Amino acid sequence: MSAPGARAAGAEVPAALGIGLVVAAHGRHVVVETPERERVLCHPRGKKSELVVGDRVRWQATGDGGVVEQIEPRRNLLFRQDEWRTKSFAANLDQILMLVAGEPVFSEAQLTRALVAAQDAGIPALIGLNKTDLPAAAAARERLAPYRAMGVEVVELALKADPAGSSARLLAHLDGRTTLVLGASGMGKSTPINLLVPAAAAQVGEISQALAAGRHTTTTSTWYWLDDARRGALIDTPGFQEFGLRHIEPERLATLMPDFAAALGHCRFHNCSHRHEPGCGVRAAMARGEISAPRQRIYEMLFEELSRPRW
Repeated sequence: MSAPGARAAGAEVPAALGIGLVVAAHGRHVVVETPERERVLCHPRGKKSELVVGDRVRWQATGDGGVVEQIEPRRNLLFRQDEWRTKSFAANLDQILMLVAGEPVFSEAQLTRALVAAQDAGIPALIGLNKTDLPAAAAARERLAPYRAMGVEVVELALKADPAGSSARLLAHLDGRTTLVLGASGMGKSTPINLLVPAAAAQVGEISQALAAGRHTTTTSTWYWLDDARRGALIDTPGFQEFGLRHIEPERLATLMPDFAAALGHCRFHNCSHRHEPGCGVRAAMARGEISAPRQRIYEMLFEELSRPRW
């Protein structure tokens, strides 16, 4: 997906263009990191921008920064969409880390929305269960059992009570990968950034310095290198209240939920919605206990939401 106003990948571009990585985005402006580790404030050519953190770009230096001329082809893009707008998180991801906790009680519907979006984008997902030192962890483990059963790995963490052990468990999954961290407020989403990236404050300072000439306050996502060799990275995102999936057709929803997908192909009707039709293989799997009751309710809620007329 390329940005309006930027040249399409493969198009002829001036020889003087530099290459870079988008490490922060503020409105129409982005911070581009060069191979020499310099960070430059850039804006896209044209009025609109679809640049996101994680984009590899070709850019042209100007007197006060730079202009992004081209976006390299993306491997993937994670985004959410409601009736009014589309909000992109980041591009070229190796995985997402969805942080949940027993206290406060996490929303299974929000977790499912994020996992469905990642599945649709072809991005592997990892669940981090934080605050496992608290009594509420037992109930959270039980609620996550269906996700483990469908093949989603759950890493147990106590980021504040056991920072060393939690760091080691997390790094085993993060090393050499670009990981987008998602989570609602109160789940401890900022803790792994501060714990795993000792130079996080310095990296934020570099971004702030690059933006000093502008008046930009709203950051969409921010890239943090995990090591000096710059092999792995975490991308922090602002918290979200809702995770819209309006870009997904209701007929595809079951294919993006692994426990439902495993039961597909056994329905009497080819256009079965898996809600009330006779001879439904998915509902038979529900009756056998292969799909949990909460997951069934979430599917029906999402199917109804995605079936509403679009404005």
